[in-house]
Amino acid sequence: MDVFAYRDYRAFLAAFIERKQAGRDGYSNAQFAKQVGLRSLNYLQLVIDGKRNLGTDLAVRFGETCGLRGDSLHYFCTLVAFNQAKTARERELHYGKLRSFGRFRSSHRLDAAHSAYHSQWYIPAIYELVARKDFSEVPSWIAGALLPPISTREATRALKVLERLGLLVRDASGRLAQAEVVVETPQGPLGHHVAQFHRAMMVRAAESLDLVPREEREIAGLTLCLSQARLHELKAELEAFRTHLLERFMRDECPERVVQVNFQMFPLSKAVNGRDEETQS
Repeated sequence: MDVFAYRDYRAFLAAFIERKQAGRDGYSNAQFAKQVGLRSLNYLQLVIDGKRNLGTDLAVRFGETCGLRGDSLHYFCTLVAFNQAKTARERELHYGKLRSFGRFRSSHRLDAAHSAYHSQWYIPAIYELVARKDFSEVPSWIAGALLPPISTREATRALKVLERLGLLVRDASGRLAQAEVVVETPQGPLGHHVAQFHRAMMVRAAESLDLVPREEREIAGLTLCLSQARLHELKAELEAFRTHLLERFMRDECPERVVQVNFQMFPLSKAVNGRDEETQS
């Protein structure tokens, strides 16, 4: 099994056990636990289910029991640290270590593309700006067209990223145009750079209170007290509304302004009886 193909160490462990059980009669989670040296024979399942985490020493022992050595073992331990990171700063630190493995970069080229696309708030904005009929690829024009303005150097870099990803292409006349490519938000642990993008856009939203006239923006909020069932119902309606807006406004025959629409719904109080809430970026 190629551990570098995995972005979640729990998924790797589940696949490892499934493969062992398929090829070897009698192999079980309990046997794995004994090989690791654990007293709890169902500890592996608890880890796979996300109910237990692995410390540094235990991560090494789990990896070795899976037959990992050298860079493969180092990658597994780094993946454990990344998956279990509690803060954005920790995730960024461990993600940088994951990127240092050549086999990771070759196995997850699409993730690198997502990372580049979401690395700066203005890169998706410039991608949309290209749809304007008066768009100019002169970096100084692009830099001044954004709100807030960026530097010409940042504009130049953004164009290079978008062309390298194949999101911007040259049409028959040589003009930059949007390719028929949709950048989807990646799911799972390596979608962390999208969370960074959301944070940056929340900052832009706060700045718009001072930069943008009230009649050109819509910023409002509701504070509600809901049951757990109604909370999930509200979340589902927001997701459906977001899809509706995308389908209705994604294509405009005369695009003029690039706008950002943010959706935020988050608890301001703990769940009843200490129940954990399911959270997504």
